[in-house]
Amino acid sequence: MSGHGSPIPMTSRRAGPLKGVASVPGDKSISHRAVILGALSVGETCVTGLLEGEDVLGTAQAMRAFGAEVERLGEGEWRIHGVGVGGFAEPEDVIDCGNAGTGVRLIIGAMATSPITATFTGDASLRSRPMARITDPIALFGATAHGRSGGRLPMTIVGAADPVPVRYATPMPSAQVKSAVLLAGLNAPGQTVVIEKEATRDHTERMLAGFGAEITVADTDEGRVITLTGQPELKPQSIAVPRDPSSAAFPVCAALITEGSDVLVPNIGLNPTRAGLFDTLRQMGADLAYENPREEGGEPVADLRARFSPDMKGIRVPPDRAASMIDEYPVLSVVAAFATGKTEMVGVKELRVKESDRIDAMARGLEANGVTIEEGEDFFFVHGMGPGGMPGGGTAAARLDHRIAMSFMVAGLAAREPVSIDDGAPIATSFPGFEPLMAGLGARIERANR
Repeated sequence: MSGHGSPIPMTSRRAGPLKGVASVPGDKSISHRAVILGALSVGETCVTGLLEGEDVLGTAQAMRAFGAEVERLGEGEWRIHGVGVGGFAEPEDVIDCGNAGTGVRLIIGAMATSPITATFTGDASLRSRPMARITDPIALFGATAHGRSGGRLPMTIVGAADPVPVRYATPMPSAQVKSAVLLAGLNAPGQTVVIEKEATRDHTERMLAGFGAEITVADTDEGRVITLTGQPELKPQSIAVPRDPSSAAFPVCAALITEGSDVLVPNIGLNPTRAGLFDTLRQMGADLAYENPREEGGEPVADLRARFSPDMKGIRVPPDRAASMIDEYPVLSVVAAFATGKTEMVGVKELRVKESDRIDAMARGLEANGVTIEEGEDFFFVHGMGPGGMPGGGTAAARLDHRIAMSFMVAGLAAREPVSIDDGAPIATSFPGFEPLMAGLGARIERANR
């Protein structure tokens, strides 16, 4: 079983060029944070462009369980009446976060410094993922965690009755860990400080400042030092969520490898802590242009135009770029299979603890479709076969992972033979309109049970 209901086998086939406009969903990272900070503000926050995938809907339901009023007004339009920092009520039931690693970690951080108890669970994929990276720092505030061996869900968090501020250096580049600590610091007196050696996506810092929190960011010899003054009164906001660069990656990469394609993907967030994939693709020789660059809601935005790029070359992706594109390595490995030469992805061990072991998942799936790969604990190399060079004809295991599923559906559009996955159901967690959007561009992606 998929953990999302009955499995949905899917197959992607070579078709004509992809043409048109691809309006991808709202940014998942920003959507999670908008709902949580809206629930922690005093008054009514209005959000437009919210991603209505299963992950974010789960976060909205969790905020209701903690006492906030969260109401859908129309497509992508939501109203959140917050309870204020420290105002969370104790949930009456277990909080089920489905497949949402970002959601559960941010929510645990947000409630860890309130004197309440909450129990969290998720689907089979989420229950296999490590939570110690969150429970270790929240323990410094005074919270306690009781979970399964290995620090895994289901897990009960007992929030700190008398929280203390902390100074915490993140042991790995992780926006989830940083954000969980900052959200916990909101209800701790004094200043909470987070130090990260490598900069990760900074949506939390930007949004906290937008909601009126006192927060500073400084680059020092220690690294990037973020200082948050606790116990503010967050002011409700009107937030326009830009479209998700991680979702944009799929139509963009599909266009780059499918002969004759020309696709425009409008209103994409290009926060420099998220744009690593697009920098990498251009370095490989992709015909990828930024049109109409602008700023919306404090975030840089542009329209992306992607055209078929038969002259892409394999490169060594700098390891310091990993944090800005960690979710995009699966689809990058597909593009790499259609480039000329070897693409080396290094410093990517974080991929092994995402929704699935993404290095192993992509390696096995690419091998099943005729691609030669090399892998280690912290690296992944793909030997490119040139435009249209992937043989295809194989089936990949999606492993309850939406990005693995979508990556192989992109591969099938340019492979010589169809590419299949065992289960496309997890795609709904982040990109519920993936199939009709791709079909509208001319893609042939079919469900086996239709």
